[in-house]
Amino acid sequence: MTTAQEAIFDIDGIPVWYKAVGSGAPLVMLHPGMADASAFDSMLAPLTGRFRVYLPERRAHGHTPDVDGPLSFTQMANETIAFIENVVQEPVRLFGYSDGASVAVMVAARRPDLVTRLLCASGVYRYDGWHAGVIDPDAELPDEMADEYAAVSPDGREHFQVVARKLAEAHLTEPALDDADLGAISCRTLVAVADDDEVRLEHAVRWYQALPQGELLVMPGTSHAMIVEKPELFMDVVLDFFENDPVPTYVPLRRSEPATASG
Repeated sequence: MTTAQEAIFDIDGIPVWYKAVGSGAPLVMLHPGMADASAFDSMLAPLTGRFRVYLPERRAHGHTPDVDGPLSFTQMANETIAFIENVVQEPVRLFGYSDGASVAVMVAARRPDLVTRLLCASGVYRYDGWHAGVIDPDAELPDEMADEYAAVSPDGREHFQVVARKLAEAHLTEPALDDADLGAISCRTLVAVADDDEVRLEHAVRWYQALPQGELLVMPGTSHAMIVEKPELFMDVVLDFFENDPVPTYVPLRRSEPATASG
């Protein structure tokens, strides 16, 4: 693993913090909501020996401050596009988990030229993909989450609940992609969901079915935290997806036409 680089990239006056580590083809990883780049610490060792991994922290998350006004997934997708264009400066493999997956699919739908492979885990492409009751702007989040937020946030612990409400409110209307938007994603894409996820299983299946080069993973015996519940199995899938070409299948139905080449 090469030495990690920590830096700030200014996006419209917002100092976006990021870490870059490893060497190889670029892989951008988008963390869950109300978390930061450290959510992926356990995944880095096998990835950084193969890829140059970029870990940006979105506005109001981690080391990146909040700004006045509401949060939106549109903002976060646009800022991720700016990050890829200006920091990475070439098309990327893109991985998103939970809210990060929602941002990732919006990036790929808006700018398919910037994404060579896309892996979305435990996220939604439409706001109604969550199970009822998962999104609640009035919910009080655990003190442990507030402590983790306060450990790195420049806004202080007292701002935690402000960000939590803003993000929950954003979930009520975004993301709002449809089948046509998903059909514009030209790269090979893996939709991953736990069999007991906060995401509705039928939502993940429809997502997969709408993609031109879609693949689907249902992780057995796991919940929304599948990346830490079965980390070895999940990492096997991640590495296979990002490193290898699709295998020929014997009796294909959806994939009866040859897949187009991807990075």
